[in-house]
Amino acid sequence: FLLYCEGTRFTETKHRISMEVAESKGLPKLKYHLLPRTKGFTTAVQCLRGTVSAVYDVTLNFRGNKNPSLLGILYGKKYEADMCVRRFPLEDIPRDEKEAANWLHKLYQEKDALQEMYNQEGIFPGQQFKPPRRPWTLLNFLFWATVLLSPLFTFGFGVFASGSPLLILAFLGLVGAASFGVRRLIGVTEIEKGSSYGNQEFKKKE
Repeated sequence: FLLYCEGTRFTETKHRISMEVAESKGLPKLKYHLLPRTKGFTTAVQCLRGTVSAVYDVTLNFRGNKNPSLLGILYGKKYEADMCVRRFPLEDIPRDEKEAANWLHKLYQEKDALQEMYNQEGIFPGQQFKPPRRPWTLLNFLFWATVLLSPLFTFGFGVFASGSPLLILAFLGLVGAASFGVRRLIGVTEIEKGSSYGNQEFKKKE
């Protein structure tokens, strides 16, 4: 069960507004995160008691200050990441809603300190672990790519083998339109094209 407690993606505008809220509530300001929204977290923790045993906090950074995107992956760009994972037994999280909210705020203050340390030293504290490469992942990808793409390649070969210029142009146009559409859909996921959620200034303009 994945919770993104900040509620929206980080932008400078949203960060400034979030820190104004933190100041008004007497909370320490965060440098690299937005103020977490506690209601969903505290509700989830209460409902999951007796079902799950722990909460895992994950802090992720991409090396070289790169900002990965689905388009970048589609174009074959290589990204390397470091991940800090911490485990918190559920019984260590307060049952009271207000205390659980304070626990979450403290957690994000620690995450901010982790981010600062990573920016300065290029590494997270604690035991380092590098997972081994798994050939089965590649084999699984190749298997499904072969199963799913074989009909398309067979159809394309048949189109070109037919020798019909009209049919070939129609097929190339269809492939080009599909490629353009996929890139447009992926482009919507970029941060600068994200929603206005958390941006009070945008709502005022509306």
